[in-house]
Amino acid sequence: MRVYGSVLKLRLSMGMQYRAAALAGVATQFFWGFITIMVFEAFYEYTAQTQPISLREIITYIWLQQAFLVFITMWFRDNELFELITSGNIAYELCRPCDLYGFWYAKLLAQRVSSAILRCFPILIVSFLLPKPYNMAFPPSLTTFLLFITALLLGLFLLVAISMFLYISVFVTMSPAGSLLLFTILGEFFAGLIIPVPLMPLWLQKIANVLPFRWTADFPFRVYSGHIPQNEAMIGILIQLGYLLVLVLLGRFALNRAVGKVVVQGG
Repeated sequence: MRVYGSVLKLRLSMGMQYRAAALAGVATQFFWGFITIMVFEAFYEYTAQTQPISLREIITYIWLQQAFLVFITMWFRDNELFELITSGNIAYELCRPCDLYGFWYAKLLAQRVSSAILRCFPILIVSFLLPKPYNMAFPPSLTTFLLFITALLLGLFLLVAISMFLYISVFVTMSPAGSLLLFTILGEFFAGLIIPVPLMPLWLQKIANVLPFRWTADFPFRVYSGHIPQNEAMIGILIQLGYLLVLVLLGRFALNRAVGKVVVQGG
C-alpha cells in the first residue's frame, strides 16, 4: 500500500504543475456551462409538460458537472499507458516489484484528482456568486452534502475502475481509438452528461440504471440537489460499492490474463 500511496502523491504533485492549462479549461467549462443552461432554460420555458426534475436542479447539476468534469468523463486519459502497451515498453512496467493493476489505478486516480483540484474551486466559487437563476444552489442539508461527497468519491473510484478496462482492451486491439470512442460515447450518455437520466425515456432509464456509468455522475449530482432522497442515496451508495468491488475484481483478472499473453519482441 505504501507503493501505491507514493505513486498517488507523486502524480498529484506532477498534475498540480499544469496551472495554465487548468485555467484555460476553467474558461472553456464556464462557456459550455452557460450554453447548456440556456438550452435547458429554453426547453423548460416552451414545454407545457411538467418535467421530472426542476430547472433549478438542472442548473445545479450542470455546474457540478463542469466543476468535477475530470471526475466523470471517459475521454480524460493517460496517453503514456497507451504508448507503453502499443510500443512494447510494457516490459518495463512488468519488472516493477508491485501489482500492475494497483500501480496503474493509483496513477490514473492521482491524475484526475490533481486536475480536479485546480479546476473545481474557481468554478464552484463563481457559480455560487452568479445572479439568479444561473447560480448554483446549496444542498438542502449537511447530511445531504455528506452523502454527496461520499457518492462523488465512490463515483470517482468507480470511473477509474471502468477506465482500466479501456487500457486492458488495448492489449487485444493494439489501438486505443476504437475502445476510446466506444467507452466515451456509452459512458457520457448513460452517465447523464448529455441528458440527465430523469429526462430520458423510461426504457433508456432502465438501461442506465443497470449500467455502472450512471452511478459516477448522475447519481451524486442528484443527491446534492436533494432530487434523490437521503434513504435512496444510502441505498445507491451501497450499489456503488457493489459495482466498485465487482469491476475491480474483474479488471484485475482481465489484466492478469492480458499480461500473461503478452509477447515482447526480443524477450
